[in-house]
Amino acid sequence: MKKSNIFGTGDKRKVNPKWFTNKTWMKVLSDKIKSKEQDIYHVHFEKGSKTKIHLHNGNQVLIATKGKGSIEIFRKYGSSKTNFKIKKTEKLTLNEGDIVHIPAKTLHTHGSIDKKKIFSHIAINILPKKNSIYKTIWYESDFKTKVSEII
Repeated sequence: MKKSNIFGTGDKRKVNPKWFTNKTWMKVLSDKIKSKEQDIYHVHFEKGSKTKIHLHNGNQVLIATKGKGSIEIFRKYGSSKTNFKIKKTEKLTLNEGDIVHIPAKTLHTHGSIDKKKIFSHIAINILPKKNSIYKTIWYESDFKTKVSEII
């Protein structure tokens, strides 16, 4: 058995900047524990950063570990895959220790709500079925009424 710590600094991984509104980085925890049933990340959002609107083909669990953040859920209107209207249906504040389950195919965004402090969470991406690939679809959006394209 091998021990590791989520707060170490030696294994930061940059993320695709197209997927976030500001500086964000993560650690891939599933690699450390050799998990094959889920992908696990410790994600750090700086200065009010949040994800772009996205959805997953599997369930996701978020566990807030530092600071204050939020998750916003949206409903899609229209039949186009890349150009459709959205409406925010729910917003939850996430404080340290809060846990939230996001069902598969739920359009959402999450991240920091404080422009001066870091927010972090552990994201557990649960594979939709055994030996499958967890997929995320990312969108450009105004976060209010419309989605313009897949990133």
